[in-house]
Amino acid sequence: MEIHNIDPVWNENSKILVLGSFPSVKSRSEQFFYAHPQNRFWRVVAAVTGTPLAKSVDEKKNMLLNCRIALWDVIKSCDITGSADSSIKNAVPNDLNSILSNSSVDKIFTNGAAADKLYKKYCEKETGITAIRLPSTSPANAAFSLGHLTQEWGIIAEYI
Repeated sequence: MEIHNIDPVWNENSKILVLGSFPSVKSRSEQFFYAHPQNRFWRVVAAVTGTPLAKSVDEKKNMLLNCRIALWDVIKSCDITGSADSSIKNAVPNDLNSILSNSSVDKIFTNGAAADKLYKKYCEKETGITAIRLPSTSPANAAFSLGHLTQEWGIIAEYI
């Protein structure tokens, strides 16, 4: 059983919540979101928000908070093989209510099909918010170029 070891990034000014599924092996070891150098999350968010690409964890947190973006994952703990979302079993969801009831979040976006499926299964009924699925920024999603991802993720700019 793997335990999620990364605190959510959010504050009372957060307007949207972006949810991944569960941190990759690299992210768990670095103890921060999207730590794999080939994951395009940080490049996409920087492009969509018109902010400089953040390098350090503190810069990444500040970028998110300055852009009113909250970030977390659907799953709190699970059995997982490596970083493969398809292998997730015995999932226990995170409690999203602490963020939702103490911020201005009114839109939820999921980073990829697995996060969307897990959100619908474990969280949607509880939150009452229908998530908008965005294409995964994972390097495993080779069908989407950086430009195509940025175009699709552009919708978040309408809500922040």
